[in-house]
Amino acid sequence: MSLSVPQNGVRGEREPVIELFIKAGSDGESIGNCPFSQRLFMILWLKGVVFNVTTVDLKRKPADLQNLAPGTHPPFITYNGEVKTDVNKIEEFLEDVLCPPKYVKLGARHPESNTAGMDIFAKFSAYIKNSKPDANEALERGLLKTLQKLDEYLRSPLPDEIDHNSVEDVKVSERKFLDGDEMTLADCNLLPKLHIVKVVAKKYRGFEIPREMTGVWKYLGHAYGREEFTNTCPSDKEIEIAYADVAKRLVK
Repeated sequence: MSLSVPQNGVRGEREPVIELFIKAGSDGESIGNCPFSQRLFMILWLKGVVFNVTTVDLKRKPADLQNLAPGTHPPFITYNGEVKTDVNKIEEFLEDVLCPPKYVKLGARHPESNTAGMDIFAKFSAYIKNSKPDANEALERGLLKTLQKLDEYLRSPLPDEIDHNSVEDVKVSERKFLDGDEMTLADCNLLPKLHIVKVVAKKYRGFEIPREMTGVWKYLGHAYGREEFTNTCPSDKEIEIAYADVAKRLVK
Protein backbone atom coordinates (compact mmCIF):
# COMPACT_ATOMS: atom_id res chain seq x y z
CA MET A 1 0.00 0.00 0.00
CA SER A 2 1.26 3.45 -0.89
CA LEU A 3 -0.41 6.74 -0.02
CA SER A 4 0.38 10.42 0.18
CA VAL A 5 -0.13 12.26 3.47
CA PRO A 6 -1.66 14.70 4.16
CA GLN A 7 -4.16 14.17 1.38
CA ASN A 8 -4.84 17.90 1.03
CA GLY A 9 -1.17 18.84 1.06
CA VAL A 10 0.47 20.49 -1.94
CA ARG A 11 4.16 19.91 -2.45
CA GLY A 12 5.83 23.23 -3.22
CA GLU A 13 9.00 23.68 -5.23
CA ARG A 14 11.20 23.58 -2.15
CA GLU A 15 9.33 20.86 -0.30
CA PRO A 16 11.53 17.85 0.49
CA VAL A 17 10.63 14.52 -1.09
CA ILE A 18 9.99 12.18 1.83
CA GLU A 19 8.99 8.53 1.73
CA LEU A 20 8.19 6.56 4.87
CA PHE A 21 8.38 2.78 4.74
CA ILE A 22 6.47 0.98 7.50
CA LYS A 23 5.62 -2.59 8.39
CA ALA A 24 2.57 -4.02 6.63
CA GLY A 25 -0.18 -5.93 8.39
CA SER A 26 -1.12 -9.59 8.01
CA ASP A 27 -2.80 -8.90 4.65
CA GLY A 28 0.44 -7.47 3.27
CA GLU A 29 -1.09 -4.03 2.69
CA SER A 30 -2.69 -2.47 5.76
CA ILE A 31 -0.75 -0.80 8.59
CA GLY A 32 1.00 -3.43 10.68
CA ASN A 33 1.75 -3.56 14.39
CA CYS A 34 4.96 -1.60 14.93
CA PRO A 35 5.16 1.24 17.47
CA PHE A 36 8.34 2.53 15.82
CA SER A 37 6.61 2.78 12.44
CA GLN A 38 3.69 4.63 14.01
CA ARG A 39 6.08 6.92 15.87
CA LEU A 40 7.64 8.18 12.63
CA PHE A 41 4.26 8.26 10.87
CA MET A 42 2.88 10.52 13.64
CA ILE A 43 5.92 12.81 13.59
CA LEU A 44 5.68 13.43 9.84
CA TRP A 45 1.90 13.96 10.06
CA LEU A 46 2.26 16.42 12.94
CA LYS A 47 4.98 18.29 11.07
CA GLY A 48 2.47 19.07 8.33
CA VAL A 49 4.85 18.03 5.56
CA VAL A 50 3.69 16.16 2.44
CA PHE A 51 5.08 12.62 2.39
CA ASN A 52 4.44 9.22 0.87
CA VAL A 53 3.85 6.09 2.94
CA THR A 54 4.56 2.56 1.73
CA THR A 55 3.65 -0.52 3.76
CA VAL A 56 6.21 -3.30 3.37
CA ASP A 57 5.17 -6.95 3.52
CA LEU A 58 8.06 -8.58 5.38
CA LYS A 59 7.14 -11.99 3.94
CA ARG A 60 7.49 -10.73 0.37
CA LYS A 61 9.88 -7.80 0.60
CA PRO A 62 10.16 -6.41 -2.96
CA ALA A 63 13.56 -6.55 -4.65
CA ASP A 64 13.65 -2.79 -5.18
CA LEU A 65 13.26 -2.24 -1.43
CA GLN A 66 16.02 -4.73 -0.67
CA ASN A 67 18.25 -2.74 -2.99
CA LEU A 68 17.15 0.53 -1.39
CA ALA A 69 17.92 -0.52 2.20
CA PRO A 70 19.70 -3.91 2.22
CA GLY A 71 19.19 -5.89 5.42
CA THR A 72 16.95 -3.19 6.90
CA HIS A 73 13.48 -3.77 8.27
CA PRO A 74 10.89 -0.99 8.35
CA PRO A 75 10.53 1.65 9.52
CA PHE A 76 12.96 3.76 7.53
CA ILE A 77 12.69 6.86 5.39
CA THR A 78 14.16 8.34 2.26
CA TYR A 79 14.70 12.10 2.37
CA ASN A 80 15.40 13.57 -1.06
CA GLY A 81 16.57 10.11 -2.05
CA GLU A 82 18.86 9.56 0.95
CA VAL A 83 18.06 6.50 3.05
CA LYS A 84 17.88 6.90 6.83
CA THR A 85 17.32 3.82 8.98
CA ASP A 86 17.81 4.49 12.72
CA VAL A 87 14.51 5.56 14.34
CA ASN A 88 16.05 7.79 17.02
CA LYS A 89 18.37 9.46 14.51
CA ILE A 90 15.48 9.88 12.05
CA GLU A 91 13.49 11.65 14.78
CA GLU A 92 16.40 14.00 15.51
CA PHE A 93 16.98 14.61 11.80
CA LEU A 94 13.33 15.45 11.09
CA GLU A 95 13.15 17.81 14.07
CA ASP A 96 16.29 19.52 12.80
CA VAL A 97 15.43 19.90 9.09
CA LEU A 98 11.64 20.31 9.34
CA CYS A 99 11.89 23.32 11.62
CA PRO A 100 10.12 26.63 12.25
CA PRO A 101 8.92 28.90 10.79
CA LYS A 102 7.66 26.54 8.08
CA TYR A 103 7.20 23.43 10.23
CA VAL A 104 6.16 23.06 13.84
CA LYS A 105 8.68 22.19 16.55
CA LEU A 106 7.73 18.94 18.29
CA GLY A 107 10.32 18.73 21.07
CA ALA A 108 8.90 18.67 24.60
CA ARG A 109 9.49 21.78 26.74
CA HIS A 110 9.70 19.82 29.99
CA PRO A 111 12.45 17.14 30.13
CA GLU A 112 10.28 14.94 32.40
CA SER A 113 7.78 14.49 29.56
CA ASN A 114 10.40 12.59 27.55
CA THR A 115 10.89 9.97 30.27
CA ALA A 116 7.29 9.65 31.55
CA GLY A 117 6.10 6.08 31.03
CA MET A 118 9.39 5.03 29.49
CA ASP A 119 9.54 1.70 31.39
CA ILE A 120 5.92 0.66 30.77
CA PHE A 121 6.60 -1.29 27.58
CA ALA A 122 9.44 -3.29 29.14
CA LYS A 123 7.27 -4.25 32.14
CA PHE A 124 4.41 -5.12 29.78
CA SER A 125 6.70 -7.31 27.63
CA ALA A 126 7.91 -9.27 30.67
CA TYR A 127 4.29 -9.67 31.82
CA ILE A 128 2.88 -10.84 28.49
CA LYS A 129 5.77 -13.21 27.66
CA ASN A 130 5.65 -14.96 31.03
CA SER A 131 4.19 -18.48 31.03
CA LYS A 132 4.51 -19.26 34.76
CA PRO A 133 1.32 -18.66 36.80
CA ASP A 134 3.27 -18.17 40.04
CA ALA A 135 5.15 -15.21 38.50
CA ASN A 136 2.09 -13.58 36.94
CA GLU A 137 0.94 -11.60 39.97
CA ALA A 138 4.33 -9.99 40.62
CA LEU A 139 4.77 -9.07 36.96
CA GLU A 140 1.28 -7.57 36.86
CA ARG A 141 2.08 -5.50 39.95
CA GLY A 142 5.23 -4.26 38.21
CA LEU A 143 3.19 -3.15 35.20
CA LEU A 144 0.61 -1.47 37.41
CA LYS A 145 3.32 0.41 39.29
CA THR A 146 4.73 1.91 36.08
CA LEU A 147 1.23 2.83 34.87
CA GLN A 148 0.57 4.48 38.23
CA LYS A 149 3.70 6.61 37.86
CA LEU A 150 2.53 7.73 34.41
CA ASP A 151 -0.93 8.50 35.80
CA GLU A 152 0.59 10.64 38.54
CA TYR A 153 2.66 12.57 36.00
CA LEU A 154 -0.34 13.21 33.76
CA ARG A 155 -2.47 14.40 36.70
CA SER A 156 0.25 16.63 38.19
CA PRO A 157 0.18 20.22 36.90
CA LEU A 158 3.14 21.31 34.79
CA PRO A 159 5.02 24.45 35.95
CA ASP A 160 3.30 26.62 33.33
CA GLU A 161 -0.13 25.51 34.59
CA ILE A 162 0.57 27.00 38.01
CA ASP A 163 -0.17 30.69 38.49
CA HIS A 164 1.93 31.80 41.45
CA ASN A 165 -0.10 35.01 41.70
CA SER A 166 -3.37 33.14 42.14
CA VAL A 167 -4.81 32.31 45.55
CA GLU A 168 -6.22 29.04 44.20
CA ASP A 169 -3.92 26.06 43.85
CA VAL A 170 -4.12 23.98 40.68
CA LYS A 171 -4.25 20.46 42.06
CA VAL A 172 -4.98 18.45 38.90
CA SER A 173 -3.58 19.11 35.46
CA GLU A 174 -6.01 20.00 32.66
CA ARG A 175 -3.54 19.31 29.84
CA LYS A 176 -4.37 16.82 27.08
CA PHE A 177 -0.96 15.28 26.44
CA LEU A 178 2.35 14.63 28.19
CA ASP A 179 3.80 18.09 27.71
CA GLY A 180 0.73 20.27 27.22
CA ASP A 181 -2.30 20.54 24.97
CA GLU A 182 -0.43 19.58 21.80
CA MET A 183 1.32 16.34 20.89
CA THR A 184 5.11 16.29 21.04
CA LEU A 185 7.84 13.78 20.21
CA ALA A 186 7.27 12.31 23.68
CA ASP A 187 3.68 11.37 22.75
CA CYS A 188 4.76 9.94 19.39
CA ASN A 189 7.02 7.60 21.33
CA LEU A 190 4.71 6.62 24.19
CA LEU A 191 1.17 6.52 22.75
CA PRO A 192 1.69 3.69 20.22
CA LYS A 193 3.19 1.54 22.98
CA LEU A 194 0.53 2.44 25.55
CA HIS A 195 -2.21 1.52 23.07
CA ILE A 196 -0.56 -1.87 22.45
CA VAL A 197 -0.43 -2.48 26.20
CA LYS A 198 -4.14 -1.67 26.49
CA VAL A 199 -5.17 -3.96 23.61
CA VAL A 200 -2.87 -6.93 24.20
CA ALA A 201 -3.11 -7.15 28.01
CA LYS A 202 -6.90 -7.26 27.79
CA LYS A 203 -6.94 -9.84 24.99
CA TYR A 204 -4.40 -12.28 26.41
CA ARG A 205 -4.49 -11.64 30.18
CA GLY A 206 -7.93 -10.14 30.82
CA PHE A 207 -6.07 -7.16 32.29
CA GLU A 208 -7.47 -3.65 31.98
CA ILE A 209 -5.87 -0.38 32.96
CA PRO A 210 -7.70 0.53 36.19
CA ARG A 211 -10.42 3.13 35.67
CA GLU A 212 -9.20 5.05 38.70
CA MET A 213 -6.11 5.94 36.64
CA THR A 214 -8.04 8.89 35.26
CA GLY A 215 -4.92 10.62 33.95
CA VAL A 216 -4.02 7.68 31.71
CA TRP A 217 -7.58 7.21 30.43
CA LYS A 218 -8.00 10.92 29.72
CA TYR A 219 -4.67 10.86 27.88
CA LEU A 220 -5.75 7.91 25.72
CA GLY A 221 -9.12 9.54 25.09
CA HIS A 222 -7.48 12.69 23.73
CA ALA A 223 -5.22 10.57 21.53
CA TYR A 224 -8.20 8.68 20.08
CA GLY A 225 -9.70 12.04 19.16
CA ARG A 226 -6.73 13.00 16.98
CA GLU A 227 -6.33 11.81 13.39
CA GLU A 228 -2.55 11.97 13.76
CA PHE A 229 -2.91 9.00 16.10
CA THR A 230 -5.96 7.11 14.83
CA ASN A 231 -5.01 7.27 11.14
CA THR A 232 -1.49 6.01 11.79
CA CYS A 233 -2.57 3.23 14.17
CA PRO A 234 -2.94 -0.44 13.25
CA SER A 235 -6.30 -2.04 13.94
CA ASP A 236 -6.80 -3.79 17.29
CA LYS A 237 -7.11 -7.07 15.40
CA GLU A 238 -3.74 -6.49 13.75
CA ILE A 239 -2.14 -5.87 17.14
CA GLU A 240 -3.73 -9.04 18.54
CA ILE A 241 -2.46 -11.08 15.57
CA ALA A 242 1.05 -9.73 16.07
CA TYR A 243 1.04 -10.92 19.69
CA ALA A 244 -0.63 -14.28 19.12
CA ASP A 245 2.72 -16.10 19.31
CA VAL A 246 4.39 -13.65 21.71
CA ALA A 247 1.78 -13.73 24.49
CA LYS A 248 2.47 -16.90 26.46
CA ARG A 249 -0.26 -19.01 27.99
CA LEU A 250 -0.05 -19.40 31.73
CA VAL A 251 0.70 -23.09 32.20
CA LYS A 252 1.92 -25.05 35.21
